[in-house]
Amino acid sequence: MLKNFKSRWDIQYNWQLLFPIIGIIGLSYSAYKLALLFTKSYPFLVTVSAALILFFLLLKLILFIFKKLEHKWVVDQRWEMIRIFIVFAITGSSSMFISRPIIELLGITKENLNPIIYWILFIIIGLIFYQILLVSFGWLFGQFKFFWEFEKKMLKRFGLGKLID
Repeated sequence: MLKNFKSRWDIQYNWQLLFPIIGIIGLSYSAYKLALLFTKSYPFLVTVSAALILFFLLLKLILFIFKKLEHKWVVDQRWEMIRIFIVFAITGSSSMFISRPIIELLGITKENLNPIIYWILFIIIGLIFYQILLVSFGWLFGQFKFFWEFEKKMLKRFGLGKLID
């Protein structure tokens, strides 16, 4: 079974199994947190059952997305797609964790500013740090080339292509 899994994901060395394991742990955690949103007042067993159902639904969705992106993204081995997804997940969370203290440092709160403007500024600051963190985490995970190309495309879509040329 493990041999089958390794060949399906182009895993040649045992250390490469680390990324599917991290992916499964992250997916399990996400499914549990989502289940908690809907089952807070229910018994723990109901939450765990909901988490298991969500886990399998999310797994199906992610495998479907992998299939679609497999031909679009250029990677050497299929397991690298898991690594790329992990980088996207860490980057998204990290950019929001960094944005919150920065927006507070600037003295911007929902109380002293229109909530719509607050959220627009929060998202803009988050996007700025997202761009920086995406390439940084991509480099840390050994996918700098992929994320640098991805970043250049994204900046061109934002109309900022002259910054990288």
